[in-house]
Amino acid sequence: MTRIFDNSVTPDTPDIKADSWAATLTPRLAQFVAVARHEHVTRAAHQLEMPQSTLSRSMARVEQDLGVALFARHGRTLSLTAAGRTFLASVERALAEVERAAESVRADADPTAGKIAFGFLHTLGSETVPELIRAFRADHPRVRFQLVQNYGEAMLERLRFGDLDLCLTSPLPDAPDLVARRLDEQKLRLVVPDDHPLAGRKRVRLAEAATELFVTLEPGYGLRRITDALCAEAGFTPKVAFEGEDPETLRGLVAAGLGVALLPPPAVPRPGVVELTVTAPRAVREIGVAWLDGHPDTPPVAAFKRFLLSRRGQLLPR
Repeated sequence: MTRIFDNSVTPDTPDIKADSWAATLTPRLAQFVAVARHEHVTRAAHQLEMPQSTLSRSMARVEQDLGVALFARHGRTLSLTAAGRTFLASVERALAEVERAAESVRADADPTAGKIAFGFLHTLGSETVPELIRAFRADHPRVRFQLVQNYGEAMLERLRFGDLDLCLTSPLPDAPDLVARRLDEQKLRLVVPDDHPLAGRKRVRLAEAATELFVTLEPGYGLRRITDALCAEAGFTPKVAFEGEDPETLRGLVAAGLGVALLPPPAVPRPGVVELTVTAPRAVREIGVAWLDGHPDTPPVAAFKRFLLSRRGQLLPR
């Protein structure tokens, strides 16, 4: 299922304008909390390592901006008014959320234990990606992965939205806002039922399947575009009987005698089908890594990107 990503501001997220409360008050909120907790400007100023006079003026400005008295003054000490107590409760929650957000992004960027949001095609999930992560974690044992399996176009949208740092995809995208690097290529095979007239062969020209019914991935999937292009190169348009979202489901449909398919090799041989080498046209798909151009990498993402690029020609099992 395709997900639509919209990075515009939602209706319940107000714009922060120069004259908004957020822009006006935020720089002084931590100072307000310190004064409220100490109930003493001098002690709060000492904690904040700032001049007492500056802090006093800052609190007076907060009250002036709000038009509400937050403190009752008793000589050198202060106490919160009812409005001050209400304001303090909300400000403490807001500052705690800021603290959690800061700690979260710092943790994700940690060179030794940060997080990598990594997308990949379903067909690479059973063998290729687990082996890549195992090899990478040999030198980076504490790095965490957020793994996302999807089809190519959906992953590219998530790259653009910022949900993913890197993705393995095919075919390689050609877009000005993305960078893509070829890592390997994977042979595609013509998969036929084991009782099909071609099942006794080892090799076949794709044109020999011109009259067959095909089972394919849905439009929008990279493998579907490659299938259509290879069939066109072989001189025909495939007659599509079934469309799906998962290559192994397509293999099951082939085994049931419902059509033939162009698919990458399975992780585990599937009974009921025969997989034929396609001699013409050259039936391969390029596998590459893509990322958003100009997007700064955290240290763990940069390390994993270097690792992936070092696996050129060695990405897929032989």
